[in-house]
Parts: sequence; C-alpha cells; structure tokens
Amino acid sequence: MKILLATVYHYPHTGGLSTHVATLKAGLEARGHEVDILSFSDIPELKQNMKVRGPGFLMNKLSKGKGFVYGLQTRKKMLQKLMEAVKQKNYDVVNAQEVYATFAALDAGLPVVSTVHGYLTYEALSAGNILKDSPEEKFLMEEEVKAYRSTRAIITVDTRIKEYVQREAGITGTAIRNFINVDDFRPEKEKKAEFRQKHGVDVDVPVFFVPRRLTKKNGVIYPILSLPAVLEKYPNAQLIYAGTGEAMDEMKRLIAEHKLEGNVRLLGAIPHDVIKEFYALADVALVPSVHSAGVEEATSISALEAMGSGSPLIACAVGGLKEIINHNVDGLLTEEKNVEELSAAMIELLDDPAKGQQLADRARKKIEDEYSHMAAAEKYEEIYMRAVK
Repeated sequence: MKILLATVYHYPHTGGLSTHVATLKAGLEARGHEVDILSFSDIPELKQNMKVRGPGFLMNKLSKGKGFVYGLQTRKKMLQKLMEAVKQKNYDVVNAQEVYATFAALDAGLPVVSTVHGYLTYEALSAGNILKDSPEEKFLMEEEVKAYRSTRAIITVDTRIKEYVQREAGITGTAIRNFINVDDFRPEKEKKAEFRQKHGVDVDVPVFFVPRRLTKKNGVIYPILSLPAVLEKYPNAQLIYAGTGEAMDEMKRLIAEHKLEGNVRLLGAIPHDVIKEFYALADVALVPSVHSAGVEEATSISALEAMGSGSPLIACAVGGLKEIINHNVDGLLTEEKNVEELSAAMIELLDDPAKGQQLADRARKKIEDEYSHMAAAEKYEEIYMRAVK
C-alpha cells in the first residue's frame, strides 16, 4: 500500500506524536509498504510565522482561545493544499494523526483513517490554550465529534480514549496501544559511564530522568517537589528533564524556591537519539503524569521507551500507565500528586538497585512481547485495508 501519515503539527518534534509517527513508519515499511509523512514542517518557516503564529498571537491577546482555534483551522487549510499537491501519488490511505489533519484529508478528497492520541478539547483546556465554558471549548468539541463521525475508521492509543470517542461521538474505534521500536530502544547500561562522561554527569551521582513534555498533565512539577526528601539521604542526586513546554516557568520557580539549582537540569528539547543515551545513563526513569482538566495519560511512549531501555520506571497510577505497568513486577506505580509516595519510591530504588534491575528486566521482556512496532504495524495495516475496500 501507499500510505500517507499526516499531522498539522511539526514533524519531527519533541513529543509522543512525532515518535509514534516515526516508529509506525518504520514498522509499515518493514512490512513492505511505501510510507510518506506530511506535516506543518513542510510549510516554509516564514509562511508559518506570517499565516499562523503572528495572527494567532494577536488574536489571543484580544480574546483568549481565538488565536488557538484560528491556528488549528489555518494549519488545516495549509495541510490540505499540500495534500492536494501530492494527490498524483495516488495514496491508498491517509492516516491522520489528529482532528484537523482528518479535515484536511477529507477536504482534499483523500481516503482517511484517523488515529486519536488524546482529547483535543480537554487538552487545550488543561494547557490553558482555551477557557472553560468558552465558545472555543464548545466549538472544538463539536469539531472533534464531526471528525470522528466523518473518517473511515478510528484508531485510539488506549481503551480510555476509545471509550471517550464512543461516548462523545457514538463511534466505535479500535484500541491499539502505543508501541516502540524494540531494536532502537534496548538496554545499553554497559555504556552508562561513557554516556555520563559525554553529558557531564558524574559517574557516582544517582540520576532520575524525566523524558516529558513540560506541560501540566505530565505532572512535571512533582519530581521537583519530591526531590528534597531524596536529597536528605542522597545529597548528590540529580533530576534531569528532557522537554519543553508551558510549565517551564513554574518549574524554574520551584527549583529556585527549594534551592535545587545544583540538583536539577532542564535540558530542553533534545534529539530522540540523544534521549536514548539519557535512559542508559539514568538510574531511574520517572513518568509522573496527573489528571488535568479531564485529561488522562494514554499509553505513554515515554514509559514504554524507559521500559524498553533497561531503566527501572516509576510512574503515577493514571490512565494508560495503569494498563502497561504491573506494580512491583515491572515498575512502580504511585498515587498521582503524592509527593511523599513519589519520594519514597525514588529512595526505594536507590536503596535497592537489585530490585530496580529485576523490574527493568521484566519490563524489557514485556515490551518485546507486547509493544513491538512490528506487531502494531500489522494491526494498522489490517485497519487500512478494511477502510479502503
């Protein structure tokens, strides 16, 4: 098949959606399909600024949320034009990665299957992009329902999102949990010292790695709040974040307030290949997601990557994280927003490296057995073929 993966956001970019697209492409190509990717990155930077960012910024200054909605609609129109320009390639199916990529494919006259990674409206509320009970909230929810009812098939990345689509739009999708390239994300702990030297991390320092977009629903403030208790026993412990987002300012404030400047590193956005090196040099990975404005973590790609990379994982017991982690078997689950419980779990794995290694070994086996990109690509292929009959 000739398949087009499409998104109104940037590709590549820091975040799970971009990782999902790259990994799905690898799996589909390994199965013999021809796969292209079309994204907002294919629009010239000057045009992005003039048509989307500049006007959207000004509109948001006048009325919170209007610029956000305008931006999505404009991205859709621009992506649609790109799709119309490549129609001669005769794609069998477009796999749209969100609501407005779905609309772009529909209006371009292309057969479309949609993957739902999250909750567009609720996530916009959680991130502060729109206001609760605003016209924008009502409009975006109507747009979600319209997209779900218009596409040929719905794929969701966990069962909760499948239930959400069923509840809001009356459409039954297929839940295919997120996945990783098990060949790319594999244990490399033998390179721990090498990667620590490369990235300026002392060889004897306990390291907690948080590979998360810095947004409210990812709970990124809670490792900072939990760190002081850890430092009482392990005073040289480091907390390293990889990602960017709107929570950055609050995190910097908390770091200064608790005098943690010497123990917390904010790397910003780093390439996906480099993230693999931080998994290898870390002692523990953290995925501290929380409920936020009705949003729950899906089958977290960051969690799957940590489990595949040989790092013991601590995560909060919300959303899809509860589906992929078996507490005290292949990871540790803590109550969301519970600073004391998270601190205790962090200390526990530093106190007992053998337990951490056991959790990590079991997690790697689970990833190989259940979350392979090859197995997921086969499932996607089946849905594509049914959708275009």
